[in-house]
Amino acid sequence: MPFYFCNISYICITFKKIMAYKRILLKLSGEALMGERQYGIDPKRLSAYAEEIKKIVENGIEVAIVIGGGNIFRGVAGASNGIDRVQADYMGMLATIINGLALQSAIEAIGIKTRLLTAIKMEQVAEPFIKRRAVRHLEKGRVVIFGGGTGNPYFTTDTAAVLRAIEISADVILKGTRVDGVYTSDPEKDKDAIKFDTITFKDVLSKGLKIMDTTAFTLSQENNLPIIIFDMNVAGNLEKVISGENIGTKVDK
Repeated sequence: MPFYFCNISYICITFKKIMAYKRILLKLSGEALMGERQYGIDPKRLSAYAEEIKKIVENGIEVAIVIGGGNIFRGVAGASNGIDRVQADYMGMLATIINGLALQSAIEAIGIKTRLLTAIKMEQVAEPFIKRRAVRHLEKGRVVIFGGGTGNPYFTTDTAAVLRAIEISADVILKGTRVDGVYTSDPEKDKDAIKFDTITFKDVLSKGLKIMDTTAFTLSQENNLPIIIFDMNVAGNLEKVISGENIGTKVDK
């Protein structure tokens, strides 16, 4: 949040925290919106995320968001159950738009302007994705939510997140998860797992660590776009990451 200084004449000047990044792409999983539920959207979790996003917007950060749809429908799972893979992936894309609408509503309910842009045309619901339009919205201080993935089957929302981040010239991708970074093994199964504070793209590949799908990770590596993996469910973590604190794990060249 901004803080204020008033001199003896009661002339107040607003100061904003110095942040490490100016424009960010926040990647959220659809499952994160479930909260304690087994499926769907938890209004409490949705509101908590909206409040976290509001804090950084008020500090002048330009925020773009890509959110998955796994809490509603996951294309790969649908395909494994007999649905045509292309049809299943389009169903998953529609799920991301539902989540985008929900997040948009929650953010606007607390006074932050947003725009939902989709890779699939649906004019009554959202604007079509156009790079220059997205950038202009960001420059005006609006939170931009990208729905519909890449608009193509066989690509994950991780790939969509990296692609959109590159297109809008984001400084970093912030991947909000339920764990506090990247470990040598699954920390929920291995109590001896060691957390990395920083790691290179090359080391992630050589160690076989799973951060994003291969297409997304390679795209990020080729464009020298750093990724920070952190626990989004801890209040204040998003703002700490933006301000440069050592939260989560940073993947860089």
